[in-house]
Amino acid sequence: MSHTQHLSEQEILRRNKLVELEKLGINPYPAELFDVNVSAKEILENYENQKIEYKNVSIAGRLMSVRDMGKACFLVIQDDTTKIQVYLRGDDICPGDDKSLYAVVFKKLIDIGDIIGIKGYVFTTKTGETTIHAQEFKLLAKALKPLPIVKEKDGEVFDAVTDPEFRYRQRYVDLIINPAVKDTFVKRTQLVNTIRDFYNEKGYLEVDTPVLQAIPGGAAARPFVTHHNTLDIPMYLRIANELYLKRLIVGGFDGVYEFSRNFRNEGMDRTHNPEFTVLELYVAYKDYYWMMDLTEELIEKIAIQLHGKTEVQVGDKIIDFKRPFKRVTMFDSIIEFTGIDISEMDETKLRDVCKQLHIEVDSNVGKGKLIDEIFGAKCEGNYIQPTFITDYPVEMSPLTKKHRTKAGLVERFELMVNGKELANAYSELNDPIDQRERFEEQVTLMERGDDEAMFIDHDFLRALEYGMPPTAGIGIGIDRLVMIMTNNLSIQDVLFFPQLRPERNEGSNEAEHQLNA
Repeated sequence: MSHTQHLSEQEILRRNKLVELEKLGINPYPAELFDVNVSAKEILENYENQKIEYKNVSIAGRLMSVRDMGKACFLVIQDDTTKIQVYLRGDDICPGDDKSLYAVVFKKLIDIGDIIGIKGYVFTTKTGETTIHAQEFKLLAKALKPLPIVKEKDGEVFDAVTDPEFRYRQRYVDLIINPAVKDTFVKRTQLVNTIRDFYNEKGYLEVDTPVLQAIPGGAAARPFVTHHNTLDIPMYLRIANELYLKRLIVGGFDGVYEFSRNFRNEGMDRTHNPEFTVLELYVAYKDYYWMMDLTEELIEKIAIQLHGKTEVQVGDKIIDFKRPFKRVTMFDSIIEFTGIDISEMDETKLRDVCKQLHIEVDSNVGKGKLIDEIFGAKCEGNYIQPTFITDYPVEMSPLTKKHRTKAGLVERFELMVNGKELANAYSELNDPIDQRERFEEQVTLMERGDDEAMFIDHDFLRALEYGMPPTAGIGIGIDRLVMIMTNNLSIQDVLFFPQLRPERNEGSNEAEHQLNA
């Protein structure tokens, strides 16, 4: 079946225009450099005060609209920064008496969405709009698919393309037609750079650790499994980088951090994607109290850096990241929202509490997971303002040091914001004997059918036996932090390319076909 049979009338028309351009000797995809010397944003912000600087501008971008006026036209092009108006007249861009460039090429063969280059000078129209008067025009790339129609009035979009299936699957188009989307990802980079600068100024070292791992460790999660052909062994995509970073603390680094791309073979919803980014930091000779103070300082700094203040709009709520944050123990939180003290309960009594609270739980999970389910169902969603939930049961935290004064608990906190976990931190367990026993308890849970229980990492235990100093560690969910700081309610809106189901059309299984060929 011919590919052209799947094309729309507009797509066929654009391909015909491509042929006509080539017949005229115009390369629709030229290789030579087009030297850009200014951005649209720079012109709009500075022209009125520095007019003499904009007599010879060269700008390139995507053609977004054309207003035909016969022998001239006004068009709008959009570059990396914003949109700007261009005045283009046939007499200016045509060499000598040859009017075909404008009359034939521009008016008949150029389309909305094409990428063009403009050279000329800047002026102000009678209506007061900063505009480029084109003296040269060049086609840089012909677009063979039309852009979705987006309606604007007075520079404001009032009929944006909002279909999430289209936006997430064709993010490249979403970025073109929805300017606020690009702003989200610019802020994401600013946020990451703020964290990086914050840690670098304190002398911590940014590092890289393996994504392909022989043992998936550092978190309770179901991994993605792959196979290494040369070694003929199963391997796992990283679920966390914790155990590798703590190996570096053993090796003598006092502070290390990594922006870690993690993969968990679990469900997808508005706050979960199987591929996500976590920032993990480990600092020697510190504890979780110190880490709470540092985390407050960091999150407050991010809010001020992105918004100029500590208050951030999230949906219909204002969240204030001004230090200090509230601190509540996990058992006190459960008492507050259920009226039940579970601190002395065994697994059987906890299952009865789950039934009483109408919380469905798997028969394979143990005491720690039961407590986690109770907290998640009845408490977590109530914490809108930033709150540290502290002092977790030891069964929930196999990598965490036992509490110095509270038997049966560990020195752990999670930061809750807008009803979701944003960060998870410990006074790290550095007793190799205790750590081995905790891993063995995880194996027991795995044998009971808990597919999120941890594997035993014997090399990590060997590292601990060489001695790891007292250490504080934290993992911060970058995607969720970006969601909050950019007022987006879905994780798909802060990932350039979120995971989606395969398209139901020809070619959707192309990668599988190639692998099996």
